[in-house]
Amino acid sequence: MQNERVLIIGGGSGMGLALARQLLDEGAEVHIAGRSAPRLAAAARELGEPKQLTASPVDIADEDGVRQLLAAERSHIVVTAADAAGAYHPIREFPLDDARNVLATKVLGPWLVAKHANLRAGGSITFTSGIAAYRPGPGASVLATANGALESLARTLAVELAPIRVNVVSPGWVDTAIWDILAGAAKTERLATMAARLPAGRVGRPEDIAAAFRTAMTNGFMTGSVLHIDGGHRLV
Repeated sequence: MQNERVLIIGGGSGMGLALARQLLDEGAEVHIAGRSAPRLAAAARELGEPKQLTASPVDIADEDGVRQLLAAERSHIVVTAADAAGAYHPIREFPLDDARNVLATKVLGPWLVAKHANLRAGGSITFTSGIAAYRPGPGASVLATANGALESLARTLAVELAPIRVNVVSPGWVDTAIWDILAGAAKTERLATMAARLPAGRVGRPEDIAAAFRTAMTNGFMTGSVLHIDGGHRLV
């Protein structure tokens, strides 16, 4: 990835941060963006603040902010941004504002990124959906909807934006800080229970998903595709 310029929206933590680390090791110029300026600053420190790393805050649901962020030309754009707060409620108790926030981050935000993307020839956009589109559970109605819609969006954009390639990475359960929000003190137990169910025998690591993003970025014959990196979760 040497001489490539990559934007990672959601690069301040988890899968996006793991991808930033891999790309920096390969010599790419990396810009990480996300809602939290303190989190981005902490991520930059964790990455050693190399000269080829830059960062800026952005709300992916704010069109003016997205337009400004995407003014500079990039080789690839990866969107891992997600907002777990308020993403799970029983349908009859689901606050409309929470549903709108999930859709704004997971669907409209990536749509805005595609709308304003400024990519070099041969460039790509990669979105992040998730296992909820395939193995939904109670309380996940809006998240499952958002993930399914995002994959349909990517297929449409792969045709409309060609030759820019547009793909999706669909992770299963991954051990990231998002589980501190979703499960709290029960995080370790819940992840261990899932690991015992999966054919892979473990839950995912951020580095597993980062490797899939790199595949979507570098395979010039891949577009309109969904990469399932879920440890076999769809099978059980």
